[in-house]
Amino acid sequence: MHESKEWLIEELEHVEDWEKDQNDLWFWEKLGRLPFKIIDKWTPNFIQNKIGILVDELGQYVQTGGSYLSSTSKVASYFPDLEVHSLEDVEGLPISKMDEAAKKLTGNRKNLATLQGASTGIGGIFTLTIDIPILLGLQLKTLQDIAICYGYDPQDKKERLFIIKCLQFVSADIVGKQTILKQLTMFDRQDEHAKREVLSELQGWREVLSTFRDQFGWKKLFQMIPIAGLIFGAIINRSAINDISEAGKMLYRKRRIMERLEDIGAVSNKTK
Repeated sequence: MHESKEWLIEELEHVEDWEKDQNDLWFWEKLGRLPFKIIDKWTPNFIQNKIGILVDELGQYVQTGGSYLSSTSKVASYFPDLEVHSLEDVEGLPISKMDEAAKKLTGNRKNLATLQGASTGIGGIFTLTIDIPILLGLQLKTLQDIAICYGYDPQDKKERLFIIKCLQFVSADIVGKQTILKQLTMFDRQDEHAKREVLSELQGWREVLSTFRDQFGWKKLFQMIPIAGLIFGAIINRSAINDISEAGKMLYRKRRIMERLEDIGAVSNKTK
């Protein structure tokens, strides 16, 4: 064990403080659906159909991973200065090294999202409707790679469920966030019945995507303006990846900390 019990407990408290900060719901989040009602009304059918195809492809993620599944074969590239060749090697690393890898990864992904948002922002509303599923795919890939940074295998169906829950957490309201945090805190201790309930909850995939899409709300409104959308698209997509990266890092970090505390029998009653 690389960390002391005192350090692990202190770091767990930092994550829990972050969780409490996520309970704020701004008024503009409640108005988030309006711009997308406008988009749905104005968007030609052929673009709507294209989005539908992409959404269906993405909906296969929980079951198979589909084209969005990250590979663990390049795990060594996340830790270039360490002797890491497998996820088992990652599991034995200090959490601080996992944090460094996740930080570097998310920095690169934010830069990629910035370029992607700028490119799709040029065309206004027409490219905006394509931007949404592309950005969602990038967020899924980012969460999977964060999982790898903390020693978890995204090819495992259990991990894909955890990742989808992280995705839902970012776009949920206060009540939803509280529910998801409870589920994720108990994730590794759930019995098979509880896991089936989580899976059943995810079957309404289109509803999940609708919630996710609506969460962008007015943040994307100005991206509908051609050319000017380049700037707004870059800023907004970077912010979206930043939010999902922060959530993924915190939730996976908490999971790893709790596992190590359990190994030394030091998990507090409030986390059980």
